[in-house]
Amino acid sequence: MTLTKTNTGYSNKEIWQIAYPILISLIMEQLIGITDTAFLGRVGEVELGASAIAGVYYLAIFMIGFGFTIGSQILIARRNGEKNYTAIGPIFYQGCYFLLLLAAVTFSLTRYFSDEILGALVSSDHIRQAAGDYIHWRVYGFFFAFLGAMFRAFFVGTTQTKTLTLNSIVMVLSNVVFNYTLIFGKFGFPPMGIAGAAIGSSLAELVSLLFFIGYTFTRIDYRKYRLNRIPTVRFGELKQIMRISLWTMIQNFISLSTWFLFFIFIEHLGERPLAISNIIRSVSSIPFMAVIAFASTCGSLVSNQIGAGNAGVVQALIRQHIRICTYVVAPLIILIALFPRPVLHIYTDLPDLITAAIPTLWVLCSTYLVTIPGNIYFQSVSGTGNTQAAFLLELGALALYLVYIGVVILGFRADVAFCWTAEHVYAICIWVASYYYIRKGSWMQKKI
Repeated sequence: MTLTKTNTGYSNKEIWQIAYPILISLIMEQLIGITDTAFLGRVGEVELGASAIAGVYYLAIFMIGFGFTIGSQILIARRNGEKNYTAIGPIFYQGCYFLLLLAAVTFSLTRYFSDEILGALVSSDHIRQAAGDYIHWRVYGFFFAFLGAMFRAFFVGTTQTKTLTLNSIVMVLSNVVFNYTLIFGKFGFPPMGIAGAAIGSSLAELVSLLFFIGYTFTRIDYRKYRLNRIPTVRFGELKQIMRISLWTMIQNFISLSTWFLFFIFIEHLGERPLAISNIIRSVSSIPFMAVIAFASTCGSLVSNQIGAGNAGVVQALIRQHIRICTYVVAPLIILIALFPRPVLHIYTDLPDLITAAIPTLWVLCSTYLVTIPGNIYFQSVSGTGNTQAAFLLELGALALYLVYIGVVILGFRADVAFCWTAEHVYAICIWVASYYYIRKGSWMQKKI
């Protein structure tokens, strides 16, 4: 049966109109990592592998701040659904204050302790040194990326997602120019290799933030959302945001930390498996961002519909998102599986590395059978406002994931392709747990 606006509150076209700008923006932002991988894949396997560890290390810390903005987005979406627009500006500004403080703390801790952490976890001296060079410069991006994520929460929560597309195009083009210039030493700059990739990515995030600020105050009705009044720090409002955001912050950090451990475990298999895993991570980024775009849209619309008093349409809305997401992602996955060599050649020109990476690429493609419903159901749990339940569900899934990668990688020292079946394990666990939570229906009484 085709779900219509009558029984879910949104037509397929309306969902697509909200989701596709998020998708484009996420893909564009992932092109930052893809650009790093593509450029560094032509520098050397050590730099390619080191950027995987350093990139996920940075992302794990960034996801603490991003988790806070997810909680803020849920609140913004709920107020938007209630048509209480003037409450959105204070949520936005209190979030910005907190994120600036968080950026300062994470920047300081990372600068002081990252060398010791990498020294304890990474076995290769070459990988450890290259990863340290990357992180040394990449952490400056926390200040820009955290505030940029708060702007994203505002635009997604108010369903004004087209802005994200423009912002992402500007950011990616900036990153390509900065990376090309600094990695290879063009236009009078010295070649900086992996450090140049880190500086370029941080500068691109600064450009993104400046664009968000300029666009918001020239093209958006900022008075409607009370963005024209900058409040002082209000601990009462911040406490309300933290009640929702705390669990998503912890959840996102733990989630990415376990993925960081996956790459650390892979590094113990050798530099070649690590290089393959970084390539596969980059290949997976575009289809995975499509999944995240629809999952994020679903979470936001679930919160909007609950705020509007339409909790009864939530399960149909989730199924509608799964179907539309599958229509978008499946053709892309099929093309990747049928033409692996041209896809892998984007990231490296080493023939042996391309051949070795093909089996892992096929394993990756198969994960989307469970990744699509798993992520959409899981983000819907957060959309209900019960972020503590979402945290506990993911904690259970991650515990099983961690046991699995420990046994398969460190215990059996399996081939890298088989190691990537860990993604199946995680997605199945989170899908089953989230499905039963939504079906149970206790979330309908949740007030935020």
